Amino acid sequence: MEPSLNPSDLNDVVGVYHWSDVNDASTALAAARQAQHGWGSANLPTRSELLHNVGDRILGVADNLAQLLSREQGKLLSDALAEVKRSAQIFHYFAGEVLRNNGQFVRGLRDGFMISVEREPVGTVLLITPWNFPMVVPAWKIAAALAFGNSVILKPSEYTPGIAVALTEIIADAGFPAGVVNLLIGDGQLFGQHLVENVDAVSFTGSTTVGRIILGQASKNMTKVQLELGGKNPLVVLDDADLDHAVDVALQGSILQMGQRCTASSRLIVTRGVHDAFADRLTRRVADLRIGHALDPDTQLGPVATDRQLARNLEFVTESKAAGAELLHGGGVVDVRTKGYYMQPAVFAGTRSDMRLNVEEVFGPVVGIIQVGDIDEAISVANETDYALSSGICTRSLNAAERFRKSSTAGMVMVNAPTAGIDYHVPFGGKPPSGFGGRENGSAAQEFYTESKVTYTYNPQESSADAYQLNSATKNDNI
Repeated sequence: MEPSLNPSDLNDVVGVYHWSDVNDASTALAAARQAQHGWGSANLPTRSELLHNVGDRILGVADNLAQLLSREQGKLLSDALAEVKRSAQIFHYFAGEVLRNNGQFVRGLRDGFMISVEREPVGTVLLITPWNFPMVVPAWKIAAALAFGNSVILKPSEYTPGIAVALTEIIADAGFPAGVVNLLIGDGQLFGQHLVENVDAVSFTGSTTVGRIILGQASKNMTKVQLELGGKNPLVVLDDADLDHAVDVALQGSILQMGQRCTASSRLIVTRGVHDAFADRLTRRVADLRIGHALDPDTQLGPVATDRQLARNLEFVTESKAAGAELLHGGGVVDVRTKGYYMQPAVFAGTRSDMRLNVEEVFGPVVGIIQVGDIDEAISVANETDYALSSGICTRSLNAAERFRKSSTAGMVMVNAPTAGIDYHVPFGGKPPSGFGGRENGSAAQEFYTESKVTYTYNPQESSADAYQLNSATKNDNI
């Protein structure tokens, strides 16, 4: 049994949870496999109605879920409530996708042949989710998997088990058959490999380091894998940008929610003409933010989610100063009325692309400003990273925006908007090493959670036997 503590108040025990082991994993796997066939063959209205029911039930207890999420993860209550409501919307959306899981029916190239292409469930899917969005990421994985007839095993972060328990209880109460959704809590190192090597597919959101490990484990059985990994996302600010808006975009993308987003704007690339003014305005905005308990309505920045992440953030601050970056604001721990993982966001100027701050994903409110001469240099610097998740530009020029969009190596491009912030009805994800195995959400979800089956049907009455023989013999159609 392990306690889950509130990062805003370490004296607040959110809950105590049983950590799973290999035996629990084997039990969950057997239950999921046994339930999958019945669920995969359930009629479409049943699937759709149950998913919609989950969304309704989430909305019915949204305030309670938001309180739990805020206490467990440390994000502001307003952000937690928004995440809960978005989770409900996702279940409603995929309730509709159940009915839109259309195949194709086409004429064959040979006389008398008709071809159907249908989508079938992958089978049993392992879903591994992070602590930064502990409800919405499980929601979009679970809802998509269930919509297309799969059974699931959810392994949430060990830092945020409570909200995962609450979500799976809602799913069970909504009427889903036993075994269709299974929950394992704890350290994935204890049983993760056993599951990865025995399920039909794995969808993982987390660090690139762990993603590579999962990919290697899955390759042994050629298990289908979807990875949503890290980012080192650039935000370019050109001389012609609306400066106040650009500062707001940078603040939203890099600092709010304590920078704990894979799509966070962690590299601010600013052209020389507005660099000083931008740095000054951003620093003042960050300095004015009120840091405190996540449930306090006056708080604008809550705590860092974990002690491990806080230590990593502070390490980046120390190393950046030693490397010659200029600390404009913050970078230290903060004392508030309760004991928690509080720190002042750090804003650095005078940073270079080769600094660790601009190379590795921080996953915290530590951001560096890089000064460049013009858009050409900005594009070059923006692409100087191994990551390829999200990127953004602030400019009044449509020409500059289009040049950046075409040149960016990232999977997602934002124009005059934060690099963090996505919609669930369109594909989400980046190129390797920020992602692997297909996108999530929107129409892309069908590609991962289903496999295509092609059926050729020959009708002799529509083609003479001689015609069939001629086609197959002379056109190599039996290849």
